[in-house]
Amino acid sequence: MNAPVSLPLSPVGAGPDGKSMDNSVVRIESLDHEGRGVAHLEGKAVFVDGALPGEVCEIARYSRKAHYERAQVVAIRQASPFRVTPACPWFGVCGGCSHQHLDESAQVAVKQRVLEDCLTHIGRVRPEGMLPPVHGHTWGYRARARLSVRNVPKKGGVLVGFHEKKSSYVADMLGCEVLPRRISDLLPRLRTLVAGLSIRDRLPQIELALGEDVDVLVLRILEALSPADEDRLRAFADAHRLQFWLQPRGPDTAYPFYPLDAPELSYRLPEFDLVMPFRPTDFTQVNHGINRMLIRRAVRLLDPRPGERIADFFCGLGNFSLPIARHGASVLGMEGSAALVARAADNARRNGLAQRTEFRVLDLFRMTPEAFATLGRFDKLLIDPPRDGAVELVKSLPRVGAPDRVVYVSCSPATLARDAAVLVHQQGYRLVGAGVANMFPHTAHVESIALFERP
Repeated sequence: MNAPVSLPLSPVGAGPDGKSMDNSVVRIESLDHEGRGVAHLEGKAVFVDGALPGEVCEIARYSRKAHYERAQVVAIRQASPFRVTPACPWFGVCGGCSHQHLDESAQVAVKQRVLEDCLTHIGRVRPEGMLPPVHGHTWGYRARARLSVRNVPKKGGVLVGFHEKKSSYVADMLGCEVLPRRISDLLPRLRTLVAGLSIRDRLPQIELALGEDVDVLVLRILEALSPADEDRLRAFADAHRLQFWLQPRGPDTAYPFYPLDAPELSYRLPEFDLVMPFRPTDFTQVNHGINRMLIRRAVRLLDPRPGERIADFFCGLGNFSLPIARHGASVLGMEGSAALVARAADNARRNGLAQRTEFRVLDLFRMTPEAFATLGRFDKLLIDPPRDGAVELVKSLPRVGAPDRVVYVSCSPATLARDAAVLVHQQGYRLVGAGVANMFPHTAHVESIALFERP
């Protein structure tokens, strides 16, 4: 563990909203779901940016509400033993990370506590046991990122990076510790590349999608490239062994520009002998290593067997569907995006699993008991919804002939807790276990997995 250090402190006087600040000394009790320190002062909760549990801090309050206040650290009078030196020189300016000042093992423990608190206070449920956290490498892990691009002459020209903390401005950064080194080192070169384009003021975004055999950069262009622009992109792609795609409008309009003979963008799941091709604008997990471990955990909890019929709700590209089918079960994958459903079916065919899988387009946010009944009987369910959760789906499960087991993968502990309350208190399931997966190290984002069973 690194030695305790002090935060880079903002000048006293005004908060992020420009309002004057009042200084006080508080002891930080815990972290909230956004990674802010929580203290109490004058009968109200105070959320303190950059503070850690157990610390005694001088804070400056910059926002007062009826039941809570916001503050930032002015000085740390007693530091947490888990405070460490952030690895990134732009931490605190860039808004991409919020936890680099917290020891890596403590980050996982904090996220586990956030999950437990949400289950207890929102869902009024308590798991019979906590699952061991899923965690791995914490630096250079991001296989996806969306970088903003701005031409800012007052700051020396083109900026390429993440937004500043609590701001729409682009951080003036020359690297990123959570991106793979080869990509982090490209950031200054991308600034030079964009600065030399005729459409430098009409290129607001670069999306990164990294696969096993190719790195793809998708340029969001609001005007057509000139011939000279095209030559610059080709030379850059050749020099750095990557592929450019262009996106003139929405994500579905993205198309490969150069080189056209680049390897296919894909990720592999070696444990299940699967290759998963995807488009760079498709939703895939940011952290390929943790994704593999999370799939392993989900499949082990689900325990799919030959002859069983299993539903994969919010199936996406088949990230869980195909590993489940590889174990011999029949899988029905459902998803609201017709494009993703088509690609999931194609991935099943390419991996020799078409006979064990079926994919349907279905609006799962409008599920009803009647609609669920038309899907037939399932032995088990896997649910992997977006942040909004799956409350209408879990309300629609049948009381008679319900699946024996439900594995719920969540990117929001609050909506998992809400849906767990329905499964336990209304549908009669036991919450056997729950735990976190550290999909986004150095951020407050909590990914989690839970197992529900019929008594």
